[in-house]
Amino acid sequence: MNTKNLTLMALLVAVGAALYLVIPGYGEGMKPDFMLTMMFIGIFLFPDVRSVFLLGATTGVLSGIFTSLPGGFIPNVIDKFITAFVVFAVIALLRKAANNLIVSIIITCCGTLLSGTIFLSVAIFIMGINIPFGLLFITVVLPAIAMNGVAFFIISPIIKSLLKRTSFKTALSN
Repeated sequence: MNTKNLTLMALLVAVGAALYLVIPGYGEGMKPDFMLTMMFIGIFLFPDVRSVFLLGATTGVLSGIFTSLPGGFIPNVIDKFITAFVVFAVIALLRKAANNLIVSIIITCCGTLLSGTIFLSVAIFIMGINIPFGLLFITVVLPAIAMNGVAFFIISPIIKSLLKRTSFKTALSN
């Protein structure tokens, strides 16, 4: 893992954190998690175990720090870590197809669905937070799926075109 790749991953996570902070909350202060979008872009660019570990851990910790749900730190860390490795496995299985924008958007939407489900499940069943799963799933997770899909559709091609002009070693340059 070289310094350039680490720097790019850090920039992706920083952009995700900035988006997370500036997007207004809705439904009792809940927010869609754009950290996921940037984590998924990072996994598509650097599909190796160490990079996925770093992306999952950093996005989980930062999302946990910025969460608006009391007691939401641990659910954020768990959900980002699990989601990162599941998305990594899907990308590894689909290799060539995952480079297609439509397929990568579908993977992003499915990853957001998984992340939201894990987050709410951990918050309710492990942390004992008294929140209605169905209501939050409909009002927060489903809109987050749509917003992350649209954000990925806009951001991913821009990042990919910028990276083609640089000396970064990503999955795209192989």
